[in-house]
Amino acid sequence: MATEQSVMAVIRAARPTFRQAHDKVAFAVHSGFLASGFVLHATGPSASTDDALSSSSTDEVGIDHWNEFEDSYAFVYSKPEKSSKKVLVKCLAMNNKLLIDAFRDGDNEPLHLELSVEDYVVEDGGTNYNTQFKNLGKLVGELNKAILSKYSGSSTANSSTQTSSSEKGGLRDQPNVERQPDYPYQPGGSFPSGYVVPPIPGVGGGDLFPGPGAGVYPTRGGPGGDGSMLVGPNDPRFFGGMGGDPRLPGGLPGVPPGARFDPYGPPDVPGFEPGRFIRDPRRPGGGGRPHPDLPHFGGDADFI
Repeated sequence: MATEQSVMAVIRAARPTFRQAHDKVAFAVHSGFLASGFVLHATGPSASTDDALSSSSTDEVGIDHWNEFEDSYAFVYSKPEKSSKKVLVKCLAMNNKLLIDAFRDGDNEPLHLELSVEDYVVEDGGTNYNTQFKNLGKLVGELNKAILSKYSGSSTANSSTQTSSSEKGGLRDQPNVERQPDYPYQPGGSFPSGYVVPPIPGVGGGDLFPGPGAGVYPTRGGPGGDGSMLVGPNDPRFFGGMGGDPRLPGGLPGVPPGARFDPYGPPDVPGFEPGRFIRDPRRPGGGGRPHPDLPHFGGDADFI
């Protein structure tokens, strides 16, 4: 990353002309990128175009027109490595602040830094560059922390991150690992004699594992069930268990044990009794029509 000495060396070598205090801070930021190993591909108007970041040009350019605009600056960089992505840096002068945004090609969010110009610029500092700046080491430190450290060694860091994620991915990254069956929930503790706690089949466990790829029709909710939280009207949980194991015995057809009826209308009104909302078996062949004795609400439970 950049240091105070390397940044000042770049400024002296470039010998820029400053028109105002914001120019000095913006050029110090630019020098920090060069001191960190970046090369300049565009600046000024050519770096402010819509395709500045996507341009295929990798030619190095000078600093001509870098401060042509009155209150904004733009630079496009990359590192010499083949895998290096271009970085667009824009600086905006606003009152006594210089707002800096850096965006690397392919990233989702830019990096941001705000610098107070009066903290780093000496008014009437003379013609020597080192006397025109103050607290340059602090400026370089802020730039390193907010932006340059995020872009240094990006390829190696990304590779290490991907390797670490792959090693720690667990079962999600190992679709061929044999899954354990969803055993029914069995509460612990002791209960009075004759007290029966109905087992509850596991729900949602199947969603922890990736489904089939694109173009393959999902098999969840089939006749055997797979423990997913996608429960359809024909789910075996409602018809005597899963896979031939009656985990929900007893109760009315299609109603799990302990299910509570919430009336859809005012009490004691004919047509809204709990017994009238029991799901009847479907007729062979599918289709269906509204049951003549059931009030119709548009749901699947109204059909036989």
